[in-house]
Amino acid sequence: MALAYRSTEKFLQPDAKYKSKLITKFINCLMKKGKKSTAEKIFYGAMDLIEKKVSDVAPIELFETAVNNVKPLVEVRSKRVGGATYQVPVEVPRQRQIALTIRWIIEAAKSKKGRPMFQRLADELMDAYKKQGISITKRENTHKMAEANKAFAHFAWSKF
Repeated sequence: MALAYRSTEKFLQPDAKYKSKLITKFINCLMKKGKKSTAEKIFYGAMDLIEKKVSDVAPIELFETAVNNVKPLVEVRSKRVGGATYQVPVEVPRQRQIALTIRWIIEAAKSKKGRPMFQRLADELMDAYKKQGISITKRENTHKMAEANKAFAHFAWSKF
Protein backbone atom coordinates (compact mmCIF):
# COMPACT_ATOMS: atom_id res chain seq x y z
CA MET A 1 0.00 0.00 0.00
CA ALA A 2 2.85 2.40 0.71
CA LEU A 3 4.14 1.84 -2.81
CA ALA A 4 0.76 2.79 -4.28
CA TYR A 5 0.71 6.05 -2.31
CA ARG A 6 4.17 7.02 -3.52
CA SER A 7 2.90 6.57 -7.04
CA THR A 8 -0.04 8.92 -6.50
CA GLU A 9 2.23 11.36 -4.66
CA LYS A 10 4.50 11.39 -7.71
CA PHE A 11 1.69 12.19 -10.15
CA LEU A 12 -0.30 14.56 -7.92
CA GLN A 13 -0.36 18.02 -9.53
CA PRO A 14 -0.65 21.25 -7.51
CA ASP A 15 -4.04 22.98 -7.75
CA ALA A 16 -4.50 25.81 -10.26
CA LYS A 17 -5.36 28.65 -7.87
CA TYR A 18 -3.03 28.21 -4.88
CA LYS A 19 -0.34 25.90 -6.37
CA SER A 20 -0.56 23.49 -3.43
CA LYS A 21 -0.47 19.68 -3.52
CA LEU A 22 -2.19 19.54 -0.11
CA ILE A 23 -5.18 21.39 -1.57
CA THR A 24 -5.28 19.01 -4.54
CA LYS A 25 -5.31 16.07 -2.14
CA PHE A 26 -8.07 17.73 -0.10
CA ILE A 27 -10.18 18.34 -3.22
CA ASN A 28 -9.66 14.73 -4.35
CA CYS A 29 -10.89 13.49 -0.97
CA LEU A 30 -13.86 15.88 -1.10
CA MET A 31 -14.81 14.61 -4.55
CA LYS A 32 -17.75 12.22 -4.93
CA LYS A 33 -18.44 9.99 -7.94
CA GLY A 34 -15.62 11.54 -9.98
CA LYS A 35 -17.14 15.04 -9.95
CA LYS A 36 -13.96 17.01 -9.44
CA SER A 37 -15.37 20.31 -10.71
CA THR A 38 -18.10 20.16 -8.04
CA ALA A 39 -15.50 19.43 -5.35
CA GLU A 40 -13.39 22.35 -6.60
CA LYS A 41 -16.42 24.69 -6.49
CA ILE A 42 -17.09 23.64 -2.89
CA PHE A 43 -13.47 24.11 -1.80
CA TYR A 44 -12.82 27.39 -3.60
CA GLY A 45 -16.23 28.68 -2.46
CA ALA A 46 -15.20 27.91 1.12
CA MET A 47 -11.87 29.68 0.61
CA ASP A 48 -13.63 32.77 -0.84
CA LEU A 49 -15.98 32.81 2.16
CA ILE A 50 -13.00 32.54 4.53
CA GLU A 51 -11.33 35.43 2.69
CA LYS A 52 -14.45 37.59 3.25
CA LYS A 53 -14.88 36.65 6.93
CA VAL A 54 -11.22 36.63 8.05
CA SER A 55 -9.24 39.60 6.79
CA ASP A 56 -6.07 39.33 8.90
CA VAL A 57 -4.93 35.89 7.56
CA ALA A 58 -4.61 34.67 3.97
CA PRO A 59 -7.02 31.78 3.23
CA ILE A 60 -4.19 29.40 2.22
CA GLU A 61 -2.38 30.09 5.53
CA LEU A 62 -5.62 29.56 7.46
CA PHE A 63 -6.19 26.26 5.63
CA GLU A 64 -2.64 24.99 6.30
CA THR A 65 -2.79 26.04 9.96
CA ALA A 66 -6.18 24.35 10.35
CA VAL A 67 -4.79 21.13 8.86
CA ASN A 68 -1.76 21.28 11.18
CA ASN A 69 -4.00 21.89 14.21
CA VAL A 70 -6.10 18.79 13.45
CA LYS A 71 -3.17 16.41 12.73
CA PRO A 72 -3.07 13.58 15.30
CA LEU A 73 0.32 12.69 16.80
CA VAL A 74 -0.67 9.33 18.33
CA GLU A 75 -3.50 6.87 17.87
CA VAL A 76 -4.45 3.47 19.27
CA ARG A 77 -4.18 0.26 17.27
CA SER A 78 -5.60 -3.10 18.32
CA LYS A 79 -2.97 -5.68 19.19
CA ARG A 80 -3.83 -9.25 20.09
CA VAL A 81 -1.54 -10.74 22.74
CA GLY A 82 -2.41 -14.20 23.95
CA GLY A 83 -6.17 -14.28 24.35
CA ALA A 84 -6.60 -10.57 25.01
CA THR A 85 -6.84 -7.61 22.63
CA TYR A 86 -5.14 -4.41 23.76
CA GLN A 87 -5.48 -0.88 22.46
CA VAL A 88 -1.82 0.03 21.98
CA PRO A 89 -0.84 3.70 21.44
CA VAL A 90 1.41 4.21 18.42
CA GLU A 91 2.87 7.25 16.69
CA VAL A 92 1.03 8.22 13.50
CA PRO A 93 3.14 8.35 10.29
CA ARG A 94 3.13 11.71 8.45
CA GLN A 95 1.10 10.51 5.45
CA ARG A 96 -1.56 8.98 7.69
CA GLN A 97 -1.70 12.20 9.74
CA ILE A 98 -2.64 14.09 6.59
CA ALA A 99 -5.15 11.45 5.50
CA LEU A 100 -6.85 11.38 8.92
CA THR A 101 -6.90 15.17 9.11
CA ILE A 102 -8.56 15.56 5.71
CA ARG A 103 -11.07 12.80 6.49
CA TRP A 104 -11.99 14.32 9.88
CA ILE A 105 -12.45 17.85 8.49
CA ILE A 106 -14.66 16.64 5.62
CA GLU A 107 -16.72 14.38 7.93
CA ALA A 108 -17.20 17.26 10.38
CA ALA A 109 -18.35 19.58 7.59
CA LYS A 110 -20.75 16.92 6.24
CA SER A 111 -22.25 16.33 9.69
CA LYS A 112 -23.41 19.96 9.95
CA LYS A 113 -26.77 20.08 8.17
CA GLY A 114 -28.96 22.85 6.80
CA ARG A 115 -26.49 24.97 4.81
CA PRO A 116 -24.55 24.61 1.55
CA MET A 117 -21.42 22.44 1.80
CA PHE A 118 -18.99 25.29 1.04
CA GLN A 119 -20.33 27.24 4.05
CA ARG A 120 -20.08 24.21 6.33
CA LEU A 121 -16.52 23.52 5.11
CA ALA A 122 -15.51 27.17 5.62
CA ASP A 123 -16.93 27.11 9.17
CA GLU A 124 -15.12 23.87 10.03
CA LEU A 125 -11.80 25.17 8.65
CA MET A 126 -12.17 28.41 10.64
CA ASP A 127 -13.04 26.40 13.77
CA ALA A 128 -10.01 24.16 13.24
CA TYR A 129 -7.85 27.28 12.82
CA LYS A 130 -9.14 28.52 16.20
CA LYS A 131 -8.52 25.05 17.71
CA GLN A 132 -12.19 24.28 18.28
CA GLY A 133 -14.92 22.41 16.43
CA ILE A 134 -15.77 18.79 15.63
CA SER A 135 -12.48 17.82 13.94
CA ILE A 136 -10.39 19.18 16.84
CA THR A 137 -12.64 17.26 19.28
CA LYS A 138 -11.97 14.09 17.27
CA ARG A 139 -8.20 14.71 17.53
CA GLU A 140 -8.43 15.34 21.28
CA ASN A 141 -10.44 12.15 21.79
CA THR A 142 -7.83 10.18 19.85
CA HIS A 143 -5.04 11.63 22.01
CA LYS A 144 -7.00 10.95 25.22
CA MET A 145 -7.54 7.33 24.18
CA ALA A 146 -3.79 6.94 23.54
CA GLU A 147 -2.99 8.56 26.89
CA ALA A 148 -5.44 6.29 28.71
CA ASN A 149 -3.85 3.19 27.15
CA LYS A 150 -0.25 4.29 27.71
CA ALA A 151 0.22 1.28 30.01
CA PHE A 152 0.05 -1.01 26.94
CA ALA A 153 2.70 0.90 24.97
CA HIS A 154 5.21 -1.90 25.59
CA PHE A 155 3.16 -4.09 23.20
CA ALA A 156 4.00 -1.76 20.29
CA TRP A 157 7.30 -3.56 19.55
CA SER A 158 5.84 -5.66 16.73
CA LYS A 159 4.22 -4.68 13.43
CA PHE A 160 0.46 -4.40 13.26
